[in-house]
Amino acid sequence: MNVFESYQLGNTTLKNRVVMAPMTRCRAINNIPNDLMAEYYEQRAGAGLIITEGTSPSPNGLGYPRIPGAFSDEQIAGWKKIADAVHQKDGKIFVQLMHCGRITGKANLPEGAFTVGPSAVQADGEIFTETGMVAHDTPKEMTLEDIEIAKNEFANAAFRLVNEAGVDGIEIHAANGYLLNQFLNPKSNQRTDFYGGNFVNRSRFVIETTKQVVEKIGPEKVGIRFSPYGAFNDMEAHHNEVESIFTYLAEELSQLKIAYIHVVDQRVAFSAPDFTSDIQKIIKERFKGTVITGGDINNSEKAASVLSKGYDLVYVGRPYISNPNFVDQIKLNKELVPPNMDLFYSSEAEGYTTY
Repeated sequence: MNVFESYQLGNTTLKNRVVMAPMTRCRAINNIPNDLMAEYYEQRAGAGLIITEGTSPSPNGLGYPRIPGAFSDEQIAGWKKIADAVHQKDGKIFVQLMHCGRITGKANLPEGAFTVGPSAVQADGEIFTETGMVAHDTPKEMTLEDIEIAKNEFANAAFRLVNEAGVDGIEIHAANGYLLNQFLNPKSNQRTDFYGGNFVNRSRFVIETTKQVVEKIGPEKVGIRFSPYGAFNDMEAHHNEVESIFTYLAEELSQLKIAYIHVVDQRVAFSAPDFTSDIQKIIKERFKGTVITGGDINNSEKAASVLSKGYDLVYVGRPYISNPNFVDQIKLNKELVPPNMDLFYSSEAEGYTTY
């Protein structure tokens, strides 16, 4: 398969098989997508598909400073500007919906919001705020009512983003230690009801949330991201149900006919432990749809290698920060520009739209 060939993702035609991975950039002042962000995504519209930075469907989900939301009129209007800018350059864009759950600090939450999680288990480590690093909050264990509210928040945000902002689809973030991943993982989910215990119960919140989003916008506009064996944000990488839970999820989500599963490999960017099974292959065999994977992709040969293993699309992360025309760069075998890591999470244009 050719990296530069078009690809049919549900009812969305991608002009190539390169996916710009979701990356937190913290430029949304007051959590509202803005003109600077529109310029950033427009610059990168050469990707077959842009998956945006994590965007909270709820005030409770705003884990980091200056991450965008999708729960107010101003935020939806901001995303419309971004979608329009990308579409004017013949690009396609999915917004990633990310509820941070217990990965937050009180200083990062707006007034009236509170930290939630599957269980009242504080995450190890610290999180940055505008005034410095702080310990993660201890979350409130979500009641059944809280769970219903969260599912509705995901579904309502998805509906507004597609139908009002005009984005091409939604990625549900169930990876990297955020709320949906917290339900999947036994270290953060110590519940004893039917949302905890065995892997089927721990999967329930993810599957039910996905179903509600599918009901709102249709399966062809829905993707989901997983991080098997991921340890980032205080997850247990090698619990004894990793294979079982992701096999089960792949089979259940296949029945929902969603557009894709996006498998992130934390070994490169997050120094995660090695995999103890070929989990990406297992997911691909069990899920009857598009599978996106990648990691450490900095030339066309590496991208083609991913496709040669039977996967459908290739995600590219940090190289896209400093190479907005990444696809053209690798097509011409040009040397890539390294990103300035000191400016990953600032609030300014420098290190964002200035490459």
